[in-house]
Amino acid sequence: MTSHPEFTEKTTGMTVAETFADQLRGKTVVITGVSPKGIGASTALAFASQAPALLILASRTRARVEEVAADIHAKHPSTRVEIVLLDLSSQADIRRAVADIAKLTPRVDILVNNAGIVVTTRQATPEGIELQFGTNHIGPFLFTNLLIPLLRNAAKTSPAGATRVVTLTSGGHRLSPMRFSDYNFEGKEVPPGEDHVKPLPGAFGKFNPDGYNGIVTYAISKTANILFTVELQKRVKALGIAAYVLHPGTIETDLGRDQDEELTAQFYKVALYWKTPDEGSSTTLVAALDPALNETKGLYISDCQIADSAPHASDPVAAERLWKLSEELVGEKFSFEA
Repeated sequence: MTSHPEFTEKTTGMTVAETFADQLRGKTVVITGVSPKGIGASTALAFASQAPALLILASRTRARVEEVAADIHAKHPSTRVEIVLLDLSSQADIRRAVADIAKLTPRVDILVNNAGIVVTTRQATPEGIELQFGTNHIGPFLFTNLLIPLLRNAAKTSPAGATRVVTLTSGGHRLSPMRFSDYNFEGKEVPPGEDHVKPLPGAFGKFNPDGYNGIVTYAISKTANILFTVELQKRVKALGIAAYVLHPGTIETDLGRDQDEELTAQFYKVALYWKTPDEGSSTTLVAALDPALNETKGLYISDCQIADSAPHASDPVAAERLWKLSEELVGEKFSFEA
């Protein structure tokens, strides 16, 4: 259980930051996917409000992240903010960005894997991986693992579990298990245990003429976020690092800019409550800061409280299998000794 069971879907990120100010003050925080009007911007503002030592905004488009940095400086001028350009679809760019972060700081107390994309047409990363799986899972997988030495440095001088890796997923993970047999969505034969929910409602079930369905591939990448955290929890616990994955809720941001009107209308049919970006950031702040979570008490957090993910997303066997596949796709094995 979290330390504040009264927090709900309507709790704001700023409220959570103020509540856990002591856990945030003097910390070094890295947030990916920061752009105006998005969850990342609200998350960054909430962190900035409570005097962290350093706030690193890692994002793809300089002009957009600079706009957020300028807003933070205007509201919290004493907070040090640094910008690192990061394209999670490119493994080479991820490695360069991690090197840039290491030049700024020897430690990272909190890593928030906030970035994500949604596309409705078939695209690929420079390495030939389906773009949503490659950006939403493989990118954070590599980025997080390369930052473990800096997280480990922070953990050495912090209470066990106070150093955190927080990864955003989506309730959409419930639409599909991990598709190991066809993670690139190339039309290969898929066994029943790896196939998506059928039938998908309305516009969610529309496939392009080439067989691509952006909602299904997005769901697969979001299931992968959870499975990644299952295995990460196991691997970094002895280092004093905790890991959680969360569903921020339904928020109207530019994440859906690639959607047509029919698909957007379908989301409005299924969403029960649309959060503001500040409300959308609150669960991230709980996952990152609540001292009650120093000792691992679950995996998946929704509306500021521990919740249950779909069973297919918390299967430890699938989690280990995904970790091995991910290592193959980035060409590197990761092992951390206590």
